Amino acid sequence: MKYLGHMMVALFAVALMAMPSIAGAADHKLVLQISDNDPQKMNTVLNVAANVSRLYSEKGEEVDIKVVAFNAGLHMLRPDTSPVSERISNFSASMPNVAFQACNNTREAMAKKSGKDVPIFEFAEVVPAGVVSIIELNEQGYTIVRP
Repeated sequence: MKYLGHMMVALFAVALMAMPSIAGAADHKLVLQISDNDPQKMNTVLNVAANVSRLYSEKGEEVDIKVVAFNAGLHMLRPDTSPVSERISNFSASMPNVAFQACNNTREAMAKKSGKDVPIFEFAEVVPAGVVSIIELNEQGYTIVRP
């Protein structure tokens, strides 16, 4: 009987490890890179995020989307220079499964060049380095797309 109990525990542990998603974990993970100060590309990133989010929602599946902005793409997350500021503000409020990351390396370089602080939208997370964030998200199973 003791052997059967140990076998049941082992089978339960294997079943838990085989589950595709753990409470709160997304079924799908996507990184969208923006590194150009181009309104069309910024809108494309937002369109892709909205379309992917909607498609998986309609299928009853969870998706976690990270938009990582670095280099000239950081303008997307700057309230003072963003060509998509109104859309992105509404977007972040209506899509909780989409998170925005701003590269601090780029932010510091822009601040040094301009001689003034570089503001970032309050809903965006400032990460030490955008490319490093993308590498680490890839290692966590995120698919990387640069629209």
